[in-house]
Amino acid sequence: MSSLSQIARPYAKAVFQLAREQSTVSAWSDGLAQLAELVADPSIGSLLGHPRVEPAVLVDALAPALGDALGEQGRNFLAVLAEQGRLPALPDIKHQFDALRADAERTVAVTVTTAESVDADRQGSFASVIAERLGRKVKIDWATDDALIGGAIIRAEDLVIDGSIRGELERLQKQIGQ
Repeated sequence: MSSLSQIARPYAKAVFQLAREQSTVSAWSDGLAQLAELVADPSIGSLLGHPRVEPAVLVDALAPALGDALGEQGRNFLAVLAEQGRLPALPDIKHQFDALRADAERTVAVTVTTAESVDADRQGSFASVIAERLGRKVKIDWATDDALIGGAIIRAEDLVIDGSIRGELERLQKQIGQ
């Protein structure tokens, strides 16, 4: 059987295309996030493949998580997933939908971990530099880790820039050890 990621891809593409055509990308993103969270819950997840639980019952139980903005289309989407036994793929569908959205909006999620908190002014200038370097709009999540000693680690998709003192010391230790 294919992985959930492969199963999710055509559903994510179809929903994203529909969402763009109808200017409901944000509503679909929110609804998919709610659904992904629900199916990840073990108490609900155990019902997804249960032979005694009809697909229509699952749709009735999950549809309110989509909210009113998606209406009948959201419910129909859920019905297709339920009838095909694809509800467990919802977290992967959400993930791929978000990737399609980020690509279309030319945005990238970035995590910046620093040794100490960064004030708002420095965050703004840092965001500008990262956006210019990546050629995209950035959405930054800030974190602190005093084990870094100083500097920062920047993660954007598969790019990692380790400008921390701890990272520099580790690189130096490897050079000396060789």
